[in-house]
Amino acid sequence: MKKILLTLSLILISNSIWASFIYVPMSHDNQKNHLKAYGIVYYALQNGLKAKWLLNYDGGAFLIENNSAIENESKIRGVSYQIISDAKAQIILEEISSPSKNQEAITLEKAPKIAVYSPKDKMPWDDAVTMVLTYAEIPFDVVYDEEVLGDKLLLYEWLHLHHEDFTGQYGRFYGAFRSAPWYVQQKKRAEALAAKLGYSKVSEAKRAVSKKIRDYVIGGGFMFAMCSATDSFDIALAADGVDICEPMFDGDASEPNYQSKIDFNKTFAFKDFELIRNPTTYEFSSIDMTRKRRIKKETDYFVLKEFSAKWDQVPTMLCQNHTQIVKAFMGQTTSFDRRNVKSTALILGENTTNGEARYIHGTKGKGLFTFYGGHDPEDYQHRVGDPKTELDLHPTSPGYRLILNNVLFPAAKKKKQKT
Repeated sequence: MKKILLTLSLILISNSIWASFIYVPMSHDNQKNHLKAYGIVYYALQNGLKAKWLLNYDGGAFLIENNSAIENESKIRGVSYQIISDAKAQIILEEISSPSKNQEAITLEKAPKIAVYSPKDKMPWDDAVTMVLTYAEIPFDVVYDEEVLGDKLLLYEWLHLHHEDFTGQYGRFYGAFRSAPWYVQQKKRAEALAAKLGYSKVSEAKRAVSKKIRDYVIGGGFMFAMCSATDSFDIALAADGVDICEPMFDGDASEPNYQSKIDFNKTFAFKDFELIRNPTTYEFSSIDMTRKRRIKKETDYFVLKEFSAKWDQVPTMLCQNHTQIVKAFMGQTTSFDRRNVKSTALILGENTTNGEARYIHGTKGKGLFTFYGGHDPEDYQHRVGDPKTELDLHPTSPGYRLILNNVLFPAAKKKKQKT
């Protein structure tokens, strides 16, 4: 009996020595909460633990240095995981390193400090990124015009742009909502803030904010934007020094022939677009595909492109998912007309039959940006006043995973990328 107990003790000791990694699978079948899994990795990095992102392996799995706190958090948050030995981890890493495999193990070093550019009075469910960060338990700070113009972005590695209108046209809601109390109040608050910051027009304040964000990216920051923050940001940069706002937005007429004065060299991602002059039209320019597309909800999907994990690591990280086919979703800016996307912008997700890009990425100076069309990946046609999305009902959402890929990739060990 003593020999049996001694043998069992040795086995347990041996297992405790070799069980040195927490393996977090991310495939469709093996992970029950993909979104909270990103929060577990972020939590591990926050606490100084080592982690690896296994690109194109088991849905983009994670390997985390074993720690009882991480194991406990995984249980509490409902994240699927396994404890594996050092030997098993080495077998996985050797398999991934094979030149014949389009896979790579990326070391994650430090949890990036996150800022969300958003009006302080917005509710968390007004924005998909704010919502999924909260659900995944990834901490973030909210910043707005005062903080941006005060150079507070220098404190952060990653910035998300809320569904903002950087052109100063109040989201182009004038046609349908100009008499709505929320619209009237929003306009008053924006004008008061612009005046406080020393600008006579909201459009001037927003342009100054856009240029600060541009400089943040050029200096090495990571920027992510969704919906109207994508095209309105580029339009604001291209229209620097040009009045494109009608009287109901800024009190005076727009410049004659302002389209001819737009400078596409100043934009991040878009070119040759035509601005929409009619102020009652809920649209900024020809960039957006919302009014052009003729796709039924049941057949509305986009496809993620495949990149070389060993050479094109950033786009590969941004496309990690448990499926390459993702449900599409609408927004004020739903997707981008391929004809208006610069050749320097890399298309990560697209609907080729409709000629639209959904998910694009690029480099600006020392920094990187990603634009993602649509408002809410699990609410096909989110409208003003609609109830919030309950992410507990969508813990494996592929569309939301793309957002969290962008949150996590700045944590990767820096090396020269080929994109």
